[in-house]
This record gives sequence, structure tokens and C-alpha cells, in this order.
Amino acid sequence: MDSKITLSFDQEIIIKSKQFAKENNISLSRLVEMILGKITTKKYKTLEDMPISEWVNEVSEGSVEYKTTKQTLKKRKAEFYKSKK
Repeated sequence: MDSKITLSFDQEIIIKSKQFAKENNISLSRLVEMILGKITTKKYKTLEDMPISEWVNEVSEGSVEYKTTKQTLKKRKAEFYKSKK
């Protein structure tokens, strides 16, 4: 059963990822699902231990920076609706 998830990415990464998915005849959702499926099938102690294929690295540029921000539901809703305009 498919479920929806909302993720936030840098705009440039989204554009490149969509193009990559299109060139490989796969939806962006299935591409992300495939990547997450691969990294969650094994147990990894750190993010650096996860095997990231070269084709994934082609989609992004630069070093990876993991950020978490605490947002209120009100702010997330506002950002979501703003992105739909």
C-alpha cells in the first residue's frame, strides 16, 4: 500500500532529481522509494556507512548536510500552500 510523505529538499536538487528520473523512465517517487528501500534493508551505524551508488551522487553536487528544523504545524501548512501557488 502506498502512503504519502512530504519532504523538503534544495530546489536545485529537486530539479536535477526530476530530470534524472525522467531520463531513466522512473517517477521521482519510485526513485526515492528505491533508494530508501536499499538503505533500510541493512543495518548501518552511521550515515557514512550507507552505500550510495554513483548514480545517486550524480544527482547532487557538493557535500551532504543534514539539517533538522523545528517547525510548527502552522508554519509547515503555510509553506505547503505557498508552494502550491
